[in-house]
Amino acid sequence: MVFVDTNVLVYATLANAPRHRAAVSALEAHLGQPRWISRQVLREYLAVLTRPASDGSAVPLATVLEQVELLQRAFVVADEDARVGTELCRLVATVPVAGKQVHDTIIVATMLVHGIGLLLTNNVEDFRRYAHWIEIVPLDRWAS
Repeated sequence: MVFVDTNVLVYATLANAPRHRAAVSALEAHLGQPRWISRQVLREYLAVLTRPASDGSAVPLATVLEQVELLQRAFVVADEDARVGTELCRLVATVPVAGKQVHDTIIVATMLVHGIGLLLTNNVEDFRRYAHWIEIVPLDRWAS
């Protein structure tokens, strides 16, 4: 089982993204096993893709919503129930974090509650503090 971070999905979606090929290759490499995301990842994906790019362009909302529907069918979506909240508090007490780092901690808490040990991400440094609990699979492994 592998949990897929938002950035991998965004890169896989945007053909002009610098890590597009690596993201597509990484997702294809994990086709034979359950690929997980969470409601948080879906929210982040929606937020990132509807934000105008530096050149003023944006992905049309209808396209983003269609992609979200496809993701929900292609991935196992982990719910963020009370167990995740409990695990989040335990992790924050163990590995002090603050501000936006809490979002990464929620991902790790979700993974631990659902028994997912691998995280596919481009943000390796953001998750390194959790390497005691999860294995971080860097997107760069598929860069050419």
